[in-house]
Amino acid sequence: MNLHPPAAVRNGRHHYAVRVYYEDTDAGGVAYHASYLRFAERGRTEALRDLGVPHGEMTSQHGVMFMVRRIKVDYLSPALLDDSLVVITEPLAIRGASMDLRQRVVRMGQPDRDLVVLEVQLACVRLSDQRPGRLPVRWREALGALLRERSEAPIGAK
Repeated sequence: MNLHPPAAVRNGRHHYAVRVYYEDTDAGGVAYHASYLRFAERGRTEALRDLGVPHGEMTSQHGVMFMVRRIKVDYLSPALLDDSLVVITEPLAIRGASMDLRQRVVRMGQPDRDLVVLEVQLACVRLSDQRPGRLPVRWREALGALLRERSEAPIGAK
């Protein structure tokens, strides 16, 4: 029986479930600060996959990839060993060669209580020279649809 729900897109936000394992914690059973960066990366990767625009296709078909350009992390409340968490990813802005996202980490069943909030700027870069590259049309359209869905969601919908 799977009590850990799969990823889902709701109200223009991607929800990805993750559990805090022993390897994610410090000696006191509290999630180590860098673990949230891994959780957020998994959330971004699964969001693209669930939108039908996985990283692998972006690199193999278009010769570009996303790189984190900037990340701001606010640690608000700790997650603990065995906690079930949800990484909620939402686009804020999509530009020609970059995009801004907000990612919130919450406990499962407590969507209004942020544990960690990350503001992430991703740059689209060419594999050949790591210079800026245009975001491929399919990725721009998929992310744009998510952004529009979020803007049309009812006020307060998380």
